Amino acid sequence: MPKEKDYYKILGVSKNATKDEVKAAYKKLAKQYHPDLNKSPDASEKFKEINEAAAVLGDDSKRAQYEQFGTAGEQSQQGFSGFDFSDFMSESGNFGFDFDSIFENFFGGSQRSRRRQRGSDLRYDLEIELEDAAFGSAKTINIPRLEECGRCSGTGAESKSDIVACDECSGKGVTTRTQRTPFGLFSTTAACRKCRGQGRYIKKGCPECSGKGVIRKTRKIEIKIPAGATDGTNLRVQGEGEAGERGTDAGDLYIVIHVKPHKIFSREGNDIYVKANIPFTTAALGSSIEVPTLKGKASLKIPEGTQSNTIFRMKGLGIPDLHSHHVGDEKVEVIIAVPEKLTKKQKQLLEEFEKESKGKKGLFW
Repeated sequence: MPKEKDYYKILGVSKNATKDEVKAAYKKLAKQYHPDLNKSPDASEKFKEINEAAAVLGDDSKRAQYEQFGTAGEQSQQGFSGFDFSDFMSESGNFGFDFDSIFENFFGGSQRSRRRQRGSDLRYDLEIELEDAAFGSAKTINIPRLEECGRCSGTGAESKSDIVACDECSGKGVTTRTQRTPFGLFSTTAACRKCRGQGRYIKKGCPECSGKGVIRKTRKIEIKIPAGATDGTNLRVQGEGEAGERGTDAGDLYIVIHVKPHKIFSREGNDIYVKANIPFTTAALGSSIEVPTLKGKASLKIPEGTQSNTIFRMKGLGIPDLHSHHVGDEKVEVIIAVPEKLTKKQKQLLEEFEKESKGKKGLFW
């Protein structure tokens, strides 16, 4: 059976078009042919036609029926159920009537309007020492935020009897209205303006919070720094953001970690680096030296003949990995220190050493 109308052609999309492509095509054509914007004689009919096409191609069952039988039935001309235009209708501008209101009934817009907002998330930048990052620690911080009013328990009312059902919407939170559009008469629902979709309002507000249900306070919160934290690590503390509207969930607190530079160690990944000055005799003859670590002092064996800038690895004395059981190392770079002043005896000994060294291969041999 031949199709009565080619909905693909009407919207200018291919037969393999996705719902997103159908939405995009509809949005473009709706702006172009809406009668309030387009004054041509056939604009109204064209606008009705593209809505009919979008209603069919945007619904899986109607689209399948259309593909098989050439028609989507009478319902295709009566509604847009199953095809959510609400995410871009608000961008279409004011065309003489409210797109969102027209489609509220189909897509549950009234329920979305009544949904109260959760509290705002907060961010706190926390500076810590390298040792805190290595072993973990607990820090107490002060957070200024909106908190639930203790006097009214977040209701915003002075007493429970001051919370009454809205007489504008009979406590439903929504109002229904009928309006004429290019498609005919539409009955639509919208959030009640008096109670803002809550279904109730407050006769007398709480004097502590002025009816807002929240007050501003500074709260001390303990933050646990995990071992292995790096610069830029984000920690989420659930429910420690600002209080929500009239008893809704609080937001979250996000901690951004900043590790301060260390006076001795530098960090690369989970490894730490330190430089140690050693005398010429230690490098030449070998010995043990004491080096600093994040856990205190440790002994490091220097073999004889050690050259300057040699790096020694002290396994497992670095920083634990934040996401595994691996622990980094400490890397010790030894620098041979040349004395600035020598005693007479030291000079004599070095001169004898130099005589003993003559005849042996030099630097460029």
